[in-house]
Amino acid sequence: MLLDDLRRILPPEAILTAPSDLAVYECDGFTIEKNQPDVVVFPTTTEQIVHIVKTCGANHVPFLPRGAGTSLAGGCLPVGGGVMIALTRMKRILEINYRDRYAIVEPGLVNLWLTNQLKPHGFHYAPDPSSQGACTIGGNVATNSGGPHTLKYGVTVNHVLGLEFILPDGQVRNVGGPLGDYLGYDLTGVLVGSEGTLGIASKVWVRITRNPEAYGTLLGVFAAVEDATNCISDIIGAGIIPAALEMMDQLIIQAVEAAFQFGFPLDAGAVLIMEVDGLAAGLEEEVERITQLAMKNGAREVRRAMTETERHKLWKCRKQAFGAVGRLAPSYCTQDGVVPRTQLPHMLRRIQEIGRQFDLRIANVFHAGDGNLHPILLFDERDAEQVRRVLEASHAILEECLALGGSVTGEHGIGVEKLDFMPRMFAPEDLSMMLRLRKAFNPDDRCSPGKMFPTAGACIEANKAGRRAAL
Repeated sequence: MLLDDLRRILPPEAILTAPSDLAVYECDGFTIEKNQPDVVVFPTTTEQIVHIVKTCGANHVPFLPRGAGTSLAGGCLPVGGGVMIALTRMKRILEINYRDRYAIVEPGLVNLWLTNQLKPHGFHYAPDPSSQGACTIGGNVATNSGGPHTLKYGVTVNHVLGLEFILPDGQVRNVGGPLGDYLGYDLTGVLVGSEGTLGIASKVWVRITRNPEAYGTLLGVFAAVEDATNCISDIIGAGIIPAALEMMDQLIIQAVEAAFQFGFPLDAGAVLIMEVDGLAAGLEEEVERITQLAMKNGAREVRRAMTETERHKLWKCRKQAFGAVGRLAPSYCTQDGVVPRTQLPHMLRRIQEIGRQFDLRIANVFHAGDGNLHPILLFDERDAEQVRRVLEASHAILEECLALGGSVTGEHGIGVEKLDFMPRMFAPEDLSMMLRLRKAFNPDDRCSPGKMFPTAGACIEANKAGRRAAL
């Protein structure tokens, strides 16, 4: 039986089967969809993962990897039950090479822990999702996470040099490495963002980045959201590439101010966090130019963080904005659409219309510089009618993103939440090619079934009684 086999691989404290324990793992940050795994295991080595994967194969049981569960699209939802492989105990930094500017880390390492380790040496790890203090680098690899500084520094795939990867049949393969990709196909690029459907990363080679010499961090206060979005377009149009351009609307401002007492004006329609970094020479000119553009677009004031402490507090407010939303409603659903920057004013007006149409409050905090929207729909998941309206409103928002030439995801992934949109974004031939690629890595569809593609989970749902018998 599967459980007997797993107990030969792992100590008792590394296996969870009690329903009360499994309930913790029934969903990720997308709480609308829930399903419990049949068992959760906590490996600490590559070899243990290999044995677990082979054991699942021998028992014809599906499995899926999970990091911290901060993902927001159901990417680590155990669709058909099975074995959840929680990687949070694999959290070591195995090597840091400052000379060649890379680190080797295990997948369960919390993103911020790496930057904290690098900071005294003048380096950092550039991808910085809002959940940076909790999310794991393995999870970032799975969803190709972004973050506030994506505009200048790029997303996770731009900072992953290579992977040790366990295929769904238990084979261990290395792709890339300290020098990045070698000759041939970019398999690292294929695996980053594959949402756990092609296998499990057990080690990650990441690029480390030297800290900028200087920062200029500004807070622009606007009476209206449209003024703030027009300012964003003007900054990019002027040829300035800020390190970050982040917007928070009035609802978010109120929640964040109640949580952190930063001094945000509660009557503002929106605020923009605008940051430039680089060499000290010339930085003041960019700060002055951005300030002028903000004032030209109706900013009531532009404040500058004058100390590193002020800068860190401002970024803390932005990165913990999602947590502060708990002050506004019992539940929330975060969307992840992308539109061209020039369409931001229209898109935000449309989001307001959708909120009125479905009688929902919708707050907005997002990576404005690259048009990656994160509308937050507030509701109470104990009310089935509210859940229905939230799902319909979410679909309406994503439909509008597509109509404007955008995408239904910028960094959260497809997971289970956005399966129905894949045929809208891709032609049948494109989807067929993606499924062929998935089948090449995962021929039995046993690894992370039911994710990314509408047809992928059709045969996984359940012979739950048979799977229970295997346990």
